[in-house]
Amino acid sequence: MNAAPGGGAAGERARMSAPRRRRGLRRYLVAGMLVWLPILATVWVVRFVIEAMDQTLVLLPPHYRPEALFGFTVPGLGILFAFVLLLLTGLAVTNLIGRHLVEYWEELLERIPVVRSVYGGVKSFTESVLSSSSSFRKVVLVEYPRAGIWSLGFITADDVAEVSAKIGEPQICVFICAAPNPTSGFIIFVPRSQVIELQMSVDAAMKMIVTCGVVVPHHPAAHGVHGDAAGAIR
Repeated sequence: MNAAPGGGAAGERARMSAPRRRRGLRRYLVAGMLVWLPILATVWVVRFVIEAMDQTLVLLPPHYRPEALFGFTVPGLGILFAFVLLLLTGLAVTNLIGRHLVEYWEELLERIPVVRSVYGGVKSFTESVLSSSSSFRKVVLVEYPRAGIWSLGFITADDVAEVSAKIGEPQICVFICAAPNPTSGFIIFVPRSQVIELQMSVDAAMKMIVTCGVVVPHHPAAHGVHGDAAGAIR
């Protein structure tokens, strides 16, 4: 008769400990994922870059490729070859003869209907990103898709003359990235007066987009803002 209360208490403790074990198991799994997911993602990206760079070795004559010289492939050798290729190409196109050859090549591509659109778009995008212009150099906030809702964007053009003339107010072009894939998105034209420029770096903004806002860059004024908000709530 005395065993019944003890058995009931033991069963109650077992039922109470089961949710704790599940929470503990979930906590360990999440902690393990936080360690391994960044490692695996980094390895995947590095491997993809190395394999992509190794594809440049096909530009070499067959008897000069690593498998012909050494009898086996050398992973990562394409990075060195790509670096040397870019350096030599840069040296070649910065002189008079090289510039004329590039101009002749571009004129040839301009005569091919589909190729000229792809080549021209990629060339313009590359020149904008790699040049000293302000494209993708400033992170801004814009009210989009409606008033009171703010979106993170990048200035791609400081002034769009035709759009500004039609609207009657200076307009800038802002690229809004789609999280978590920053390579996709859309462009919007926003009045210059309605754009808020941030001190956030482009790298920090990209991390925020890729992580869907989980990784938020630190700002010195954030502590004061949070403190004021907490005081207002109290």
